[in-house]
Amino acid sequence: MKDKNKDLIDQKLQDLNNDGVDRRGFLKCMAWAGTGLVWTLSGGIPSSRAFAKTSGKDAAKSGDFTFVQISDSHIGFNKPANPDVTATLQTAINKINAMPHKPDFIIHTGDLSQLSKPSEFDTLDQVLKGASAKQIYFVPGEHDMLSDNGEQYLQRYGKGTKGSGWYSFDQKGVHFAGLVNVANLKAGGMGSLGHEQLEWLEDDLKGRSASTPIVLFAHIPLWTIYPDWGWGTDDSEQALSYVKRFGSVTVLNGHIHQIMQKVEGKVSFHTAMSTAFPQPAPGTAPSAGPMKVPAEQLQRVLGITDVNYLVSGRSLAVVDSPLADSGSSAAGSGSGPGGR
Repeated sequence: MKDKNKDLIDQKLQDLNNDGVDRRGFLKCMAWAGTGLVWTLSGGIPSSRAFAKTSGKDAAKSGDFTFVQISDSHIGFNKPANPDVTATLQTAINKINAMPHKPDFIIHTGDLSQLSKPSEFDTLDQVLKGASAKQIYFVPGEHDMLSDNGEQYLQRYGKGTKGSGWYSFDQKGVHFAGLVNVANLKAGGMGSLGHEQLEWLEDDLKGRSASTPIVLFAHIPLWTIYPDWGWGTDDSEQALSYVKRFGSVTVLNGHIHQIMQKVEGKVSFHTAMSTAFPQPAPGTAPSAGPMKVPAEQLQRVLGITDVNYLVSGRSLAVVDSPLADSGSSAAGSGSGPGGR
């Protein structure tokens, strides 16, 4: 298992060192991560190219609708890895507001807060009020369920949802399902969807045409990245069996605070950067957790994900953007993992 994980990490993950990221190595990995990757799904076949500002504008103009994913805000965190997570979340919102085309909505893939305190949720709400996109969809992270098993999260963000907060909605022919895999999560344990939610998902997808593009989003990745750190979901295989018949499936997650991508058949998996702090690549540190990088590099390893959907081609274009521009050379250099 560990050899397999190592191969996956070597192929798919940015190379982050325990003691930070040197400028040369950082720019090398930013060719596909920090400067952003345009990831297009057409008929389930992915292609990728390095992102430049002009391509972002073109994508926004040509897309039938656009949404932005943010993740892992951890409002309330104040350790050296990022002593002001509210400021970096605000930077993310400013970046969204500066987009040439206003996104239709925002998806937040969990860990809104650090300790699920009312004051932390209040601060988050205040920052998000300033977003140009007023419709925001949430799923909880484990940090949002620490103090009260998620009751406050559900009161604030879970109205109309099922169980511990799962739900679905449709947007111009695309079907979205927000899933919860952090309820009753054990420390360091793998995520779990549970029988009730799996039955709901199977029923939710029944009767939908196989040509319907599907987007699943949850906090913990729905594919096994590194079980030693609990980076995966125990029963995700069953959930993914329900989407095998669909021609285009995109899975969006957070939790690991770094970009990873994988394609299996017609299913494309994508994890997002955090707006709060980075974490080490699996196996490169004794454990998962906040990773301190030089202050001038912090906003280059935090970011947002911009997704454009084109009706005519039944495709999704995924663009990752850091909170700060990495500058120059990395932006034009080739495609990253999953590229064709």
